[in-house]
Amino acid sequence: MALNWGGDRPSQVPAEILPPETRDDPRSYGRMPGYDGDSGPIRPGPPRPARGNRWASAPATYTLVGINCAVYLAMVLRGVSPSNPTVAELVHWGANFGVYVLERGQWWRLLTAAFVHIGILHLATNMWCLWNLGLLGEPLLGPAGVIAVYGLTGIAGNLLSTAVHPQVVGAGASGAVFGLAGVLILLLKAKLLPVPPEEIRRLRRSVIYFALLNFVIGGTTMFLRTSIQIDNMAHLGGFLCGLALGAPLVPRIGSARSEFGVRSWAAYGGMTVLLLAFGYGLAKSR
Repeated sequence: MALNWGGDRPSQVPAEILPPETRDDPRSYGRMPGYDGDSGPIRPGPPRPARGNRWASAPATYTLVGINCAVYLAMVLRGVSPSNPTVAELVHWGANFGVYVLERGQWWRLLTAAFVHIGILHLATNMWCLWNLGLLGEPLLGPAGVIAVYGLTGIAGNLLSTAVHPQVVGAGASGAVFGLAGVLILLLKAKLLPVPPEEIRRLRRSVIYFALLNFVIGGTTMFLRTSIQIDNMAHLGGFLCGLALGAPLVPRIGSARSEFGVRSWAAYGGMTVLLLAFGYGLAKSR
């Protein structure tokens, strides 16, 4: 799995942008190709679907990747540098900037920043990670679940980033990517998944290694003096939010679809309330 360099943030904010005074079997919801939900593996998996059918297998993942790429393309067509956008341009296109979030009430930036990227390399690495984790997670979470996890964990990451360092500008999908990783680390512990245990363990190890490696990379960049820094708080906030969302879903993965649906939307709703409360408290503390 490719490295995720996302959540980058310019370390300095130019004075001119400072304000004057931020998702069929009735028993099993998630299914893997080539496995029977009751008796485990029964035959080799079917051939990979034709390219034209891939959209139907993971519509939310492809939609999210498409939106991110469309935003980047729009930025470039409007004159933004494809490799080195300025801080002011990133703020104009919806990057997270704690000063604007807290002092101007621009809370929408906590979400829009998850679709804005700092150049083509930043976009490519984040989209590669999102595509891999999304294709793994969407059969378990469903399209609506993937979208909910992406949005909530992206917001959580940017909210923590705002709380810790409001004076910097942050952008990128990596907070949400870390959120998907956090959810998957817990979901892949579910005992009702219709997949051989050794395969589940392999997949889970891959996700854990992905998260650990990128946390290490992010930590080391804290000691490097460059104009671009990795926003470790956005990664941490997204990852912790993903763990919190995955915890109530693990006992119900592989159970009745309706039961899983109620549990999952209760988790999403509860996290929404928690994030609103955190944001409210942060605003009041200013």
